[in-house]
Amino acid sequence: MFVQRLSVAAAAALMLLSINACSRDSGPTLAAPDAYAQAQSGTLTLIDIRRPDEWRQTGVAKDALRINMAHPQGVSGFVQQVAAELGGDKNAPIGLICRTGNRTTQMQRVLREAGFTQVYNIKEGMAGSGAGPGWIARGLPVEPCTHC
Repeated sequence: MFVQRLSVAAAAALMLLSINACSRDSGPTLAAPDAYAQAQSGTLTLIDIRRPDEWRQTGVAKDALRINMAHPQGVSGFVQQVAAELGGDKNAPIGLICRTGNRTTQMQRVLREAGFTQVYNIKEGMAGSGAGPGWIARGLPVEPCTHC
């Protein structure tokens, strides 16, 4: 009986450690309306990390920087471009957006590993996901990107 309880306790402890490890790996998130409000108030820089063909297809969140995560110089080129756009300030709040939040999760981790301290994931993305209906469905402003 003691062994069974110990096993259950050990399993529970491992599960909690796993949950905490996942929580540390995934960074902070923002809902699209919150990200928009912060960007409009000047307290957050929005960055759309999708490809130019996606920008042309749906438009880009109002005032978002367009930095393709598939940078010609790879991940380091992406990180360097983000840093340049922020004037080298790795403590500046950044909100990453893609189509559905999958790619932003990856690039949030990359930027955090590169020393950026306030990288937020807009997990619902432009098109929506399990995290929310998305920028477009929420009726948030979009700028056309015909010459991207």
